Amino acid sequence: MKCPFCGHENTRVIDSRPAEDHNSIRRRRVCDECDKRFTTYEKIETIPVIIMKKDNNRETYDRGKLEAGILRACHKRPVSAGQIMHLVNEVETEVFNMEEKEIPSQVIGELVMNKLMSLDAVAYVRFASVYREFKDINTFMDELMNVLKEK
Repeated sequence: MKCPFCGHENTRVIDSRPAEDHNSIRRRRVCDECDKRFTTYEKIETIPVIIMKKDNNRETYDRGKLEAGILRACHKRPVSAGQIMHLVNEVETEVFNMEEKEIPSQVIGELVMNKLMSLDAVAYVRFASVYREFKDINTFMDELMNVLKEK
């Protein structure tokens, strides 16, 4: 591992432990040349997953897009950043556990909605309104009625 400060090639691991997300390893390192310390995170490399969009386009899975969609749905809601990251991690884990090379975006959308339903009903309806492309107020009201029945 190259030192980010001096570029020297020899660094040593002085501490190693699971990261807070339990999906990676946190390693504390020290440079043998300049004695500066830095932290690295080691994560398992997964096979890239291709997402099949509604318009039949394909793109590689992007965790950032998943996070952004959930963050927008939870904007100004009583949902903590930790809860959002936990939800993103759960969805991502389920997606990768499918061990499919191509996954329809509808599958991911449904996973998110199922998890948002139990987390925050308003965030669920916000996400559903964009994801399901509500065309009018009646479609929106139908979804609200379904949420009320679930409660």
